[in-house]
Amino acid sequence: MNRFKVSKFRHTEARPPRRETWISDIRAGTVPSCGNHIKASCSLIAFNSDRPGVLGIVPLEGQGEDKRHVTHLGCHSDLVTDLDFSPFDDFLLATASADRTMKLWRLPAPGRALPSEPGLVLGPEDVQVEVLQFHPTADGVLVSAAGKTVKVWDAAKQQPLTELAAHGDLVQGATWSRDGALVGTTCKDKQLRIFDPRAKPEASQSTWAHENSRDGRLVWTGIQEHLVSTGFNKMHEREVKLWDTRLFSSACTSLTLDTSPRPSLPQVSDAPAGSRLQAPGPGGKVTQCLLESVLQGVALVPRRALAVMGCEVLRVLQLSDTAVVPISYHVPRKAVEFHEDLFPDTAGCVPASDPHAWWAGSNQQVQRVSLHPACRPHPSFTSHLVPPAEPTPEEAQPTETPVGDADPSEGFSSPPSWLTSPSTPSSLGPSLSSTSGISTSPSQRSLQSLLGPSSKFRHAQGTVLHRDSHITNLKGLNLTTPGESDGFCANWQRVAMPLLSSGGQVAVLELRKPGRLPDTALPTLQNGAAVTDLAWDPFDPHHLAVAGEDARIRLWRVPPEGLEEVLTMPEAVLTGHTEKIYSLRFHPLAADVLASSSYDLTIRIWDLKAGAERLRLQGHRDQIFGLAWSPDGRQLATVCKDGHLRIYEPRGSPEPLQEGPGPEGARGARIVWVCDGHCLLVSGFDSRSERQLLLYSAEALASGPLAVLGLDVAPSTLLPSYDPDTRLVLLTGKGDTRVFLYELLPEAPFFLECNSFTSPDPHKGFILLPKTECDVREVEFARCLRLRQTSLEPVTFRLPRVRKEFFQDDVFPDTAVSWEPVLSAEAWLGGANGQPRLLSLQPPDMTPVSQAPREGPARRALSSALYLEEKSDQQKKEELLSAMVAKLGNRVDPLPQDSFEGVDEDEWAKYLAQIIVMGVQVVGRAFARALQQEFAASRAAADARGRAGHQSAAASNLSGLSLQEAQQILNVSKLSPEEIQKNYEHLFKVNDKSVGGSFYLQSKVVRAKERLEEELRIQAQEDREREQPPKT
Repeated sequence: MNRFKVSKFRHTEARPPRRETWISDIRAGTVPSCGNHIKASCSLIAFNSDRPGVLGIVPLEGQGEDKRHVTHLGCHSDLVTDLDFSPFDDFLLATASADRTMKLWRLPAPGRALPSEPGLVLGPEDVQVEVLQFHPTADGVLVSAAGKTVKVWDAAKQQPLTELAAHGDLVQGATWSRDGALVGTTCKDKQLRIFDPRAKPEASQSTWAHENSRDGRLVWTGIQEHLVSTGFNKMHEREVKLWDTRLFSSACTSLTLDTSPRPSLPQVSDAPAGSRLQAPGPGGKVTQCLLESVLQGVALVPRRALAVMGCEVLRVLQLSDTAVVPISYHVPRKAVEFHEDLFPDTAGCVPASDPHAWWAGSNQQVQRVSLHPACRPHPSFTSHLVPPAEPTPEEAQPTETPVGDADPSEGFSSPPSWLTSPSTPSSLGPSLSSTSGISTSPSQRSLQSLLGPSSKFRHAQGTVLHRDSHITNLKGLNLTTPGESDGFCANWQRVAMPLLSSGGQVAVLELRKPGRLPDTALPTLQNGAAVTDLAWDPFDPHHLAVAGEDARIRLWRVPPEGLEEVLTMPEAVLTGHTEKIYSLRFHPLAADVLASSSYDLTIRIWDLKAGAERLRLQGHRDQIFGLAWSPDGRQLATVCKDGHLRIYEPRGSPEPLQEGPGPEGARGARIVWVCDGHCLLVSGFDSRSERQLLLYSAEALASGPLAVLGLDVAPSTLLPSYDPDTRLVLLTGKGDTRVFLYELLPEAPFFLECNSFTSPDPHKGFILLPKTECDVREVEFARCLRLRQTSLEPVTFRLPRVRKEFFQDDVFPDTAVSWEPVLSAEAWLGGANGQPRLLSLQPPDMTPVSQAPREGPARRALSSALYLEEKSDQQKKEELLSAMVAKLGNRVDPLPQDSFEGVDEDEWAKYLAQIIVMGVQVVGRAFARALQQEFAASRAAADARGRAGHQSAAASNLSGLSLQEAQQILNVSKLSPEEIQKNYEHLFKVNDKSVGGSFYLQSKVVRAKERLEEELRIQAQEDREREQPPKT
């Protein structure tokens, strides 16, 4: 090798794009897997979103000035661990998941609804699938790695062709050689292996790779015999090694990068000397690009999609938390032409063989095609694995555009968090109007097909009510109640909270008496033992049950006028538990029925009227984290530290009716019945201590959760408060500052995220009050109490609605009368069942919005162009000036330009027309302030230069800009009207406030354009004067 030989790519430069070309407003997720988080074909980009099991899909190229919209594909019921596009079919996507399956999807062209079902399903495997990759020459052949197993699949037959010999540990990577004959693997046992899957399942070669067993990667280079591996050395430094299969015992060369916990992601172009990102190859480091955000994933765009006439040799898609950033690598060349030395022929998109021929021994290679624009378009190919779907009649019709006063955000959801069912994978496409009560127009349904279903509560607004309704000066609160307790309890009249004083004291405060509490001691209930949980009787607002560490339950009766003195004798004491009690739950329909759980691993059901234990439930093997009655009161569900959920029918058997797997973490959990009693929602922790929500079918606990939703990492257990009328669940933990809101559905997508409520300081508890406390006239659908360190605050959740004079019957269905018992304790214990009475929340003087008269469509405003064409110049001037004055508001102080002399009124009309026509959104005083600063600076500059006698100097003095300054601002070397207009439009757009600019900079650009146009006018006038014959 000539040591003086240099790479033709040595001058390659990275060109980060402008921010407006980013694919922004996304929420990418971090997946603990060895696979890819983002992949691209020549038409589409797919990436992992922050919703487990959901991928974001976006077109590779934008359509003109339109912003690329991200649609979401619900693929799996658990994390997507890897994904890959077919090398031949741009719309065929394969996904692997922690749910142990692999799926093939036929994606539609941009603008059409995503599929709700996969075309093919492979598996399930014994453990989660870590890696999968399409074969480079044969259509329908894939390699996958799950645990210690690597398989080669015939996707058409949905069965493996072979299973390679077991590895010694977790397989971290599996990749095909460029000719598709060999498979290379990297493993946690620190070895690299080369397989010839058609010859034998055992490895043909193996060697020790990196000395550290942390996450490694492997990729074949453009040279058939060379591989690049990345990993870590003994010093936990990232390193890259180059291997030659002809001498596999040791690496050809190695390179140490840096110290970082994240693995290196090698990306190798298919060109013979392609550039590489983060893993330089044998030719040395060509170039490097520092990325400004944390990298979640990286992918190469296929060479067939590169801008070859611009010498773009590489395009890298960087996935961050909030954006996909395309970074182009260009080789500077003077001539704008096709450079064959930079762009050799590349593999085409027509496969060389099928699975049967390849398995029989065919090594035929994919025909290569030229990247020269004159040789395009290349032959296309559609895989037979998943045939394209025929467009539905709705998709064939053009979509409507919302008109009138329709909410432009209707049909768009705030970034949702949800998962699909393992049995019925679904995209975000289908409308859920039948489930959530959303009524949508055809145009809105088409938007939902792109952006997914959304909750009508997505714009919910949580607000702390005025201080006049707060109870302040709270002192001595016990903030160390067990995690199984909510910390305090409330009904529509009063709130009870344990105090830190000895003797298990409980303070009872009247909600109808807000204000500052006296500094003196409050009257309390003296329990005699530390309080572990407490609950108000739902049918008697004066009846309070308090559980203590002494294994006793004390029943207290608070006087109707409130607690005015210390009470030391409870109304009754229930004994029977042998260990500390930590949960109390009243029956939802039967009076005087109470369930309690204890460290003695039993649940006991009490008849309070008789003061005796009636039923005892068994079967738990560890601490019971939570229990909940079903809405009809027939069943009782529990979540336990032993990792199981259980459903009991207390009147039928003391043993559980069903059991199923619960959260993996053992830090705490809560359970609540949702979706009219058809589902169970469990909040808990996973094995990595991340807080998560699990939704189960109440009829099939053993089959596991329908959906799992990861939220965040925090030490406190999420406390769910469920509203059965709206199907909304509010979730927060002790010490949190945020309250999550989700609408729950019994089918995919299960979770619809709504606006959350955030407070500046942490709360110690959060309780949902009865529905009757809501102000329906203000569309208040939930009212809560927030307990702080020294105060108790009401928090209201409202829904923005336009026609609030009508009763919003879609938000307020008939609610259950939860304060009246349906059954007595004796009747329920005897086997009777019942249903609660329903009550309408509609005030007598309000009409339901569903019966309200329809409003006539608002007159659509004409476009500004048509508006200007229909009027004379004088009308344009007057109306534009009036509109600008109206936008700026009533100003008593004159603007600086009002005092300038020599400014023609026509010039101002022209200036304002340019501002409006170019689409500048002038907002109040901001633009006026920017103009004021601009004129002040410009006037000072003009005065400093003095006044000249020539017209050009006069124009400079009038505008405040010299000709040279104006040319520098617009980057114009010569006075060409086309160049001035082109640069003006570009600079005005990139300095828009929405993309980080300012009104001040935009006004600078406008003034520079006016100055240059004036100079052109002066030059034209001088030319005309020179052409005129001299007067005699």
